[in-house]
Amino acid sequence: MADPVKPADYRSLGCDECACGQALGFDFSMAFQPIVDLQLREVVGYEALCRGVNGESAASVIARVDQSNLYRFDQTCRVKAIELAAKLNLKGYLSINFLPNAVYRPELCIRTTLAAARRHGFPVERIMFEITEVEQVGDSAHLRTIVDYYQRTGFITALDDFGAGYAGLNLLSSFHPDVVKLDRELISNIDQSEVKQIILRHLLAMCDELDILILAEGVEKREELEILLSMGVKRFQGYLFAKPGFECLPEVSWP
Repeated sequence: MADPVKPADYRSLGCDECACGQALGFDFSMAFQPIVDLQLREVVGYEALCRGVNGESAASVIARVDQSNLYRFDQTCRVKAIELAAKLNLKGYLSINFLPNAVYRPELCIRTTLAAARRHGFPVERIMFEITEVEQVGDSAHLRTIVDYYQRTGFITALDDFGAGYAGLNLLSSFHPDVVKLDRELISNIDQSEVKQIILRHLLAMCDELDILILAEGVEKREELEILLSMGVKRFQGYLFAKPGFECLPEVSWP
């Protein structure tokens, strides 16, 4: 996407305005997918994923987002995720995707999020922002400013889809996230690929040195899980455990 939105395009949106989609021009809802820790054998958090108001796919919602409403969409996602998480009495942390190019000045853009967290009694330290790697960020210094500010504010930060898009090691070197989420392409059929296993082994060693937690997403097969466990991965997300639950917290299937 293009440059971050300019100051005239954003303001601090009210929680009610965001929650009902009034500022955006269309409404949507959220589904939640569990994130599990197999060492602890418990659900440690949930990722909030946008859906249509009747459970339609995320793609059908994203198709209505462009540069003119990118900021409002990003803000509305945050408020809806927090509101629903509080309503569902979500335990652990709440993971929310954010689009770096929608954030111009983090200290201003975060106001609506903080207001929603206060309003619904959801602790800031249990909110994790996932930086989606598939969106190209032209200004790495701007991204570093965002991440630094979010971490100082108390949020957890994660680099999503690691290895899938524009970021890779260059983006990882630009800032220090708390969590790296491995892209599904690396996880898929890793039990059958020595090359993928070698790559993962080195990623694990690197993140261990950097004190970054690894989370494997897109785990669908028991064979994939067994290899990942044998290599030291502890946290997982994927259909093997649960599909996203529309406006609910789905029950986890423990392998």
